[in-house]
Formats: sequence, structure tokens, C-alpha cells
Amino acid sequence: MSILKIAIQKSGRLYDESIQLLKDSGITIYNDNDQLKVTASNFPLEVYFLRNSDIPQYLLDGVVDAAIVGDNLLVEKGKNITVAEKLGFSKCKVSVAVPKAFEYKALNDLDGLRVATSYPNTVIDYFKSKGMTVDIHQISGSVEIAPNIGLSDAIVDIVSSGSTLFKNGLKEVEVILKSEAVLAISPEISFEAKQILDKLQFRIQSVLRSRKSKYILMNVPNNKIDLITKILPVLKSPTVMPLSQAGWSSLHSVIEEDTFWEVIDQLKEAGAEGILVCPIEKMVL
Repeated sequence: MSILKIAIQKSGRLYDESIQLLKDSGITIYNDNDQLKVTASNFPLEVYFLRNSDIPQYLLDGVVDAAIVGDNLLVEKGKNITVAEKLGFSKCKVSVAVPKAFEYKALNDLDGLRVATSYPNTVIDYFKSKGMTVDIHQISGSVEIAPNIGLSDAIVDIVSSGSTLFKNGLKEVEVILKSEAVLAISPEISFEAKQILDKLQFRIQSVLRSRKSKYILMNVPNNKIDLITKILPVLKSPTVMPLSQAGWSSLHSVIEEDTFWEVIDQLKEAGAEGILVCPIEKMVL
């Protein structure tokens, strides 16, 4: 029987959300003993818990068929790896930061200076694209301390909230790229594994849609149904059911989380009453 091998980060910022995504996709995984490889009990899937920086090479070598990984890591180590799906979590930036006392005016201020980073290929490509060269100091961790100990003039590192930069007396001055978790595919994936991956991706897409949407119910005067239907960003058309009160109907639809409050205001102005909003567990199209 064929099985899909997927890698996720064994610890850190991506781990919890990757596990939750698989769980929400109906995959049952038990790893009470912190094993490095676990087989799902209800889906043809093996999960490999790997060090984040090793995942691109495992994909390139075909040791695993797919992975949930930050796309910043693919830019650094896996440019030939295909991204099947952007997952919308673990968002961050890869940014240039300098000491607060550095009188930074433009990127050219860093030309020829020392830059500490865990992403040497990304940094070299970025500054080369700007017609500049920098002296790279590759560090595997705690990059933000480098300027304080005289190792570098600037750093390039992952930035989420910016609190780590602030604590170390640094300021963000340029964003090289924006990153998020993605579902990546090995170039060596077999036909059989790809078929299983397609089924998993279908489940993941259903989960991601549900996270971005809400189910909405409201009472609407019958003479306002056409007006309110035009306001709603529905999949096809809303469900309309008559109420026991003459001249009124219950209208059901789906609304996107990002535009929720703007649409609610429009619905109220158009005559909708008793508006209820519910989460959606799965959304299959």
C-alpha cells in the first residue's frame, strides 16, 4: 500500500500550527514518545519530525514527499521545490536590521559592510540584485547579538513582532521578503504519493476556506431580499426560507472574515435583522 511521507518542523513556531492543520484535516496522529517518525492511524500518511533547516534537502533528495515549511527556507535552500499551497499561518518577514544609532538613509549605506545572517544565499542574491556586495558572516542562531559584540554592522533575520530587535537595540530598515507556511512538494514524488497528496491538499483547502469564512443567518423583509442578496459575497446564491411571520424570510449565506464588519453594516442598513454569525468547521467546494 502506498503512503505519503510529509515533514514538519519538530519544534518551534511552525510545529503547533502544522499539527493543528493536520488534525483539522481529519488526520489522527499520536506522538506521545516524541518519535521522529509517526504513522497516522486513519490516513496513508507518515509524519517526519525534522530540524527546520534540514527539510529542504530531505525534499530535494526525495526522502520525504512533501513538507509544511516556511517559504523563506525554500528561497534560501530549495529554489527547485514546488509550492502546492500557501497555508496562511506563521507569517513573518526576512528583514535587514541595524543598530539604532546607525544613521541609515538608504540600502547603499550597507555596501561593503559586514552582515550577520542565517540566510546567506538570500542575502547574497538580494544585495547582488541591488548591485551591491556585503561581507557575509553566517551564524546558525542568535543573529541579533552580532552587532552588539562587534561581529557585524547589520543583520538579516526573521522578524515577526520586532520585539527581539528592540530588546537588542536594533531597528528594521528593509524587508527582503515576506514569508508564511506553505505545503511544499518534493521533485522526486512518485505518482502514487502524489495521488495521496492531492487528497490531503483537498482536505487542507477545505480547512483553510473555513478559517477565512463565517456562516451568516438573518431575517429579511421579502421586499429587501434582492437588495441584500446583492450585498452578500455568496458562493452561488443565498438560501432563502420563509418565516412564520408573513412578509419575512430567513436568509443564509457565507461571508468572508476580512470583510465581515463592512458587510454587516451594509446588511443592517438594507433592512436585515436578527443577524447570527457562526464559525464553519469545513468548507468543501
